[in-house]
Amino acid sequence: MPDRIAEHYERHAHAFDEARRRNFVEQHWLDRFLLAVPKGGHILDLGCGGGEPIDRYLIDTGHQLTGVDVSERMISLARTRFGRHTWLRADMRRAAMGRKFHGVLAWDSLFHLAHQDQADMLYKIGGWLEHGGALLFNSGPTRGEVVGEQFGDPLYHASLEPYEYRELFRLFGLTEVAHAPDDQATGGRTVWLARKTG
Repeated sequence: MPDRIAEHYERHAHAFDEARRRNFVEQHWLDRFLLAVPKGGHILDLGCGGGEPIDRYLIDTGHQLTGVDVSERMISLARTRFGRHTWLRADMRRAAMGRKFHGVLAWDSLFHLAHQDQADMLYKIGGWLEHGGALLFNSGPTRGEVVGEQFGDPLYHASLEPYEYRELFRLFGLTEVAHAPDDQATGGRTVWLARKTG
């Protein structure tokens, strides 16, 4: 089921993009994330979609963006909108980066991966972050796998236990800054903010 994510977002790219552009609930968290990112700093957005509304906000606040998305239709939207930034069509699990970043964002994306893939991604992200850089992502509230529904199709989500994420942070040189389980301001998402300190 996790490997059907690309097909899902490719098929529903425009419907998802239209709905997403009207739903900017994460600005407060982005503002907290940006406290650790210097003006003009370079941010990696894993699962960037069409770049709206998150990447537009980050660009408008003076940052450089590299976006990664598994959907060609999604990444084409981002390239069309923000041509001066870097947009890569790739599965984040296999993406290779030739640089470090001041911030890494995986909003509504990391939780589409299976448990071990999430752990592997946190290891990669720890290596991609500059010292002091920020990581913002969301998960479910407890360990599990759930198949939800979007646009009439099944959509996979998975989460580790909070203590498992914290142990991965410790292993990969990350320090928890904030954790909000079932954050009602963002529609019930469980939000994590961490910084690279190791």
